Amino acid sequence: MRQRRWLELLKDYDTNIQYHPSKANVVAYALSRKSGMIAGLKVEEEIIRDLERLDIELYVRGQHGYWASLRIEPDLISRIKEAQNEDSKIWTIVENLNKQAHSSPFSVHPGSTKMYHDLKQYFWWSGMKRDVATFVSKCLICQQVKIEHQRASGLLQELDIHVWKWDEISMDFVTGLPQTQRRH
Repeated sequence: MRQRRWLELLKDYDTNIQYHPSKANVVAYALSRKSGMIAGLKVEEEIIRDLERLDIELYVRGQHGYWASLRIEPDLISRIKEAQNEDSKIWTIVENLNKQAHSSPFSVHPGSTKMYHDLKQYFWWSGMKRDVATFVSKCLICQQVKIEHQRASGLLQELDIHVWKWDEISMDFVTGLPQTQRRH
């Protein structure tokens, strides 16, 4: 069925389709095989020594060895980064820096951009800009004092009382309400 579909697509072109055995086309042959069949490939001892020199663990079976699985262990820098992400002392230092830079009497609650530039002069950590913006957005004092950059809405105007019904119709639009269970 699939071959027929391809033939239908290619019939309008002047082509010459030739069969190419899969064993001769090594790359396509390897890509078309399932990953479970890789375990049957023999690995030469020179390759094993190269992998061991690179600190890559190789599980070997028998004298000549078959490539059962290959696992690369993280290098020293990756392990240090993982340990830093899990270290609670580092994150308490970051929290204290944010508090001092934002809530101290000398800083007077700067916005996230100003606070980021002030901290950036002396400190740096991964995701610093995001952390500073999150900290400032959670500050209750900043949220209460925040200036709205919108034009003040006008005062309510009284409507004239008309003699006839349906002489004038007024509507109030309320938007931004959450959806109901029926998605209305």
